[in-house]
Amino acid sequence: MASRLPPVHALSAFEAAARHASFALAAEELCITPSALSHRIRLLEEFVGERLFLRDGRAVSLSEFGRRYLDVVKAALRTLSDFPLPHRTAPAQPRIKVTVPPTFARCLLVPRLSEFAALHPDIVLELFLSVPLYDLSLSESDVEVRFGAGKYTETVTEKLFEEPTFAVASPAYLARIGKLDTPADLKQATLLRSALEPWQPWFEVAGLDWPEPSNGLRLDDLGLLLEAVRHGHGVGLTRQHFVQDLLERGEVVHLFKDIQLKTPPHAYYVVYEPQVRARPEVNVFIDWLLDTFGKL
Repeated sequence: MASRLPPVHALSAFEAAARHASFALAAEELCITPSALSHRIRLLEEFVGERLFLRDGRAVSLSEFGRRYLDVVKAALRTLSDFPLPHRTAPAQPRIKVTVPPTFARCLLVPRLSEFAALHPDIVLELFLSVPLYDLSLSESDVEVRFGAGKYTETVTEKLFEEPTFAVASPAYLARIGKLDTPADLKQATLLRSALEPWQPWFEVAGLDWPEPSNGLRLDDLGLLLEAVRHGHGVGLTRQHFVQDLLERGEVVHLFKDIQLKTPPHAYYVVYEPQVRARPEVNVFIDWLLDTFGKL
């Protein structure tokens, strides 16, 4: 007797919902209604006899069984999608799933994508966002750009670039609290905190024997950190390629221009599993990333 197999459309719905951690976003990707996606998930749960997701209001997360089953499903779908079909009349365009941090995507990658598209118009890029320092799984992407210390096991890790960090504030904030002539004057300022741009290494360069701030607004997104600076919430650390436009428009001010942390603890890296270089489209994209951002 032939064994019964799970429906492929339900497997695709499960993989998309797990990747997005959202039924609504998965339904949008698959061009179906959220109720249709929920029906497919229920169908698959009935098939396997286990709950795949834990539901808390609108939030969903994988169950323990769901996490284990996802690995099997992704491997099966990848095998089907990668299997060569020599007689297919209209081959699918090569696609690359790329996961990137939000500020890098907004300020650096997207403005340069037209260059890659001009060189490789046949390659489709699919961009997904990740949270720096937290999302460390390559399981759902072909290539990742990570912002961190560059210590990632069992992957190929190549540095894209690093930039010095320096302090900035808005003119309105400076007018409110008074001039900041020396780093020691920061004792009267609100220091915006971020795990991505810690203050303590910059303090050392500035000659301040101060600990890392433990109070005040914390923003673990470099773009949000700059927005908080721009809106006058305090002093923050940033990098040239992110803040250049704001500096030119006079919306923020570069403080203590002779003090920069030349080698900050975090930089940008391209991260991938060794075997993906065997795919020509992925290989040329990684080389383009290294060439493009290695020149910054």
